[in-house]
Amino acid sequence: MTDDPVTTRQTTTSDGFAITEVVCVPLVGESPEGGWRAEIKPEDSVHGIIAVHTEGGISGYGSVFTDGFLAAEAVRLLTPHLIGCDARNVGQLTETLHQNTFWMGRGGTVTHVIGGVDIALWDILGKATGLPISTLLGGRYQERVRPYASMLMTGAEDMAERIKPYKARGYRAVKIGWGPFGRSESYRLDETIIAAARDVLDDGEALMVDPGASDAFWPNGRAWARRTADMLAAYDVAWFEEALPPDDIEGYADLRRMSRVPIAGGEVLTRRQSFVPYLKAGAFDIVQPDVTKVGGISEQRQIVEMARAMGTDYVGHGWNTALGLAADLQMAAGLPGVRFVEHIVGSRYVDGILSEPFEMDREGFIAIPTGPGLGITLDPDRLEPVTHGLDALRLG
Repeated sequence: MTDDPVTTRQTTTSDGFAITEVVCVPLVGESPEGGWRAEIKPEDSVHGIIAVHTEGGISGYGSVFTDGFLAAEAVRLLTPHLIGCDARNVGQLTETLHQNTFWMGRGGTVTHVIGGVDIALWDILGKATGLPISTLLGGRYQERVRPYASMLMTGAEDMAERIKPYKARGYRAVKIGWGPFGRSESYRLDETIIAAARDVLDDGEALMVDPGASDAFWPNGRAWARRTADMLAAYDVAWFEEALPPDDIEGYADLRRMSRVPIAGGEVLTRRQSFVPYLKAGAFDIVQPDVTKVGGISEQRQIVEMARAMGTDYVGHGWNTALGLAADLQMAAGLPGVRFVEHIVGSRYVDGILSEPFEMDREGFIAIPTGPGLGITLDPDRLEPVTHGLDALRLG
């Protein structure tokens, strides 16, 4: 009887790329507000850093949008399928993880962690070849991309003041979300918030709106979404994101047909298979998978290719970490036509854990790193206050 080449695990490599350890280090202590009904506290963990170590000493890093302590248990589940394998076999390894977790995966924490491992494996492959991930994806389409400042909504009296400092820093696109919008039972209040935000932005500067209908017990339905879409069109809003609960495929398709504002969504979906019914129904103008939730770079690339073949645009969801943003930047270079990346403003986990934080140029663009792998370096001194188990990352 011969071994099945698809399922047999390679247990040795000759050049130092055998995986020796996979770890998850939770981020704790400065979790940013998320706008949820049951708001997270700074001491809660909603993200973890995934590290994959090899016998030759090269390590790769990714992140996961899941409670880091829960993610660590998923790492324990997945590790037996990785130890001894050649870390450079990125697609084969991550598909093996998907195939061996049908009974406890197919979404949620297990899929999120497979994505974190996938990002880390791409990082290793880049370091092994000396190339950025974008080049490994097939070549770079652009060298810089516009970030949009992503922030929570406030009342109308404070919204403009919240935006002004980021506009002064050079942002030419802003997304406001969650907060009181759609929750006050007042269309008039909703409109005053949008008017205040639009008033502080110049012509040609983009405003996106995300009420956050994936929150628990979202109070509004399709009639609210249709009426709100009409209102947003008058303020030249670039897209209307998560206007309905994420399972309402028919509602999204109906909203997209009538809305003059592009409809965006998909951030809570995981695995490429979950996106198929939404794309077939024409639910989105813009699909928004999150690389730290959906299954990593390998899965996100397949979703983007499938979406574009069906006439749907792509902007990644990026409410996560500096590692997630780095992955989004590499995909913005390695995939055609990516217009924006999401940049959470005021998050320590994005702006406070790298040796060289992301910077914008005078025209409001971020340069896409050209170094090997993700092209970034985690700073152990900056990470130390917000990690649980820093030594396991082996940052030196």
